[in-house]
Amino acid sequence: MNNVQATRQGSGADVVVVGEALIDIVVSSRGTVEHPGGSPANVAYGLGRLNVSTALLTSIGDDHHGAAIERHLASAGVELLTAAGRPGRTATATATLASDGSAHYDFDIQWELPAIAPVSVPKILHTGSIATFLEPGASAVRQLLEQVHQRCVVTYDPNVRPALLGSQTEAKTIFEDLIPLIEVVKLSDEDARWLYPGWSLEDTSQRILDLGAGLVVVTKGSEGSMLSTPGARLLVPSLKSTVVDTIGAGDSYMSALIYGLLLTGAVGLRQEALESLGRRATKAAAITVRRAGANPPTSDELLADVVEHQPAL
Repeated sequence: MNNVQATRQGSGADVVVVGEALIDIVVSSRGTVEHPGGSPANVAYGLGRLNVSTALLTSIGDDHHGAAIERHLASAGVELLTAAGRPGRTATATATLASDGSAHYDFDIQWELPAIAPVSVPKILHTGSIATFLEPGASAVRQLLEQVHQRCVVTYDPNVRPALLGSQTEAKTIFEDLIPLIEVVKLSDEDARWLYPGWSLEDTSQRILDLGAGLVVVTKGSEGSMLSTPGARLLVPSLKSTVVDTIGAGDSYMSALIYGLLLTGAVGLRQEALESLGRRATKAAAITVRRAGANPPTSDELLADVVEHQPAL
């Protein structure tokens, strides 16, 4: 996509999310269940639930799966930016569950970024996951970042999916080449260990900072999260929570992190601001894992002063 010549569309949202939207298909002995997914789409949906003015720049087909995604995003007030007519089919990710709960994944996805751009540069642009690795769309995403990174805050979650990537070396090169265009990087400990095998999470965070990021967040599941800037490092504990499933927890964390960045800014973060960012995002993830599927909190739920601010045992 050449964004200089791209169609201008949208209402000037505070946050524009760029990346894939797909249908997750879960096949088990109890039957087949379908629901909208894709990490960028989940982040956009989570932001919408937090009453953030959000648009999703994505590619979906003119089929029933695409219509389901459109309805899902609209229910959270997310604006959909996609190609007119939406040619082609909507991507799917099929998880076949075995009797022991393990899953085998099959992906049917082609990623191209539609030649559409928002009417104005947002306060924050977020991207990640398959959209930043899979061609031809990945090159278009990079071009978009090159055009906007000096005019807004850019956040990034690689959300590594090894089954869809080339070699670890190739994926790491793509990842590192993007970092100079990024202000905030969030990745899971699994992502970090796949990209940098044998490295400590502290060393991985420092590497990403050295490449140009201003804030690196590593989520560690029940062990909490680690937030690092060039001048500070903070460990935020997880919260006690009865886990139904972990689907969408990382994306909910990312949504709440972006929400916090809109409040605090992303430059010159002090210890108190880092702690506020981490605790708010941790709470969002804790709420999400208590219920089935990618079901992130509303702004009322996230801001409610409840007796949940306790470290996990």
